[in-house]
Amino acid sequence: MLVPPRVFAGPDDLGDCVAALIVARLTDGPAGRPFLLGCPGGRSLRTTYGALAHRAAALDLDLSGLVIVMMDEYVELGPKGCPAAVGGERPYSCRRFGADEIVGRLNAALRSAGRSAGHAIPPQNLWLPDPADPDGYEGRLAEAGGIDLFLLASGAGDGHVGFNPPGADRDSRTRVLPLPDSTRRDNLATFPAFAGDIARVPSHGVTVGIGTIRERSAEAIMVVHGEDKQRAARRLADAADYDPDWPATVLSECRAPKLFVDRAAFRADVASAPGRISDRSDQ
Repeated sequence: MLVPPRVFAGPDDLGDCVAALIVARLTDGPAGRPFLLGCPGGRSLRTTYGALAHRAAALDLDLSGLVIVMMDEYVELGPKGCPAAVGGERPYSCRRFGADEIVGRLNAALRSAGRSAGHAIPPQNLWLPDPADPDGYEGRLAEAGGIDLFLLASGAGDGHVGFNPPGADRDSRTRVLPLPDSTRRDNLATFPAFAGDIARVPSHGVTVGIGTIRERSAEAIMVVHGEDKQRAARRLADAADYDPDWPATVLSECRAPKLFVDRAAFRADVASAPGRISDRSDQ
């Protein structure tokens, strides 16, 4: 189905709205079970994570039952071709990102506000796919009841979502795969540690699949902001179903999908079909 974009003035307003929605889901969620939040690394959700930390401290949220489900991780191949996740000390590591910029940021906000240590996210609630056992991640997500809310981002140049490249099968699952140069180039802008040198970007990754995102998520929000994401905003707004040429269009087949864009990513021609665009100021 077509997902009408909701347009915000900028990434800060967008991030605050997503954070408010996360808080509402956490507050209203069923008691006695963890809340699984699917999270990408990188720049698209940074304003969301910052706004969520602010709200968590202001509202004294209990985050001890929040599970951060990372989508992917860079992989290095050993001498015999055996895959292993890159070290968590690497600045571009998704484990490092999840530990520092999501879990660490949220817990630091709670501490700075004098909140109870028992409200913090415990270390074991940061989940990442294991390149040595990709199927185990699928089983873990299924056993937990799926992902309550999946935050998503689209690659600017090729529409990758997670590390799923153009051509990714609609029913693909968590797996190790080679990263195309188009995805690696997109990631140059995300991590300064690569110093603009594509040779420094790992050539492989482990990622949840398109089928994982579609089938395991109860709700999904795609976040698109910045001028470099104008093409992504257009492709996502025009997608009535999954298009393997732009994998982020999996959003159109997710349950309860939402597309949040800012005005820098928004283009007037996206609004050519009446009723396609909604503005936060009107809601």
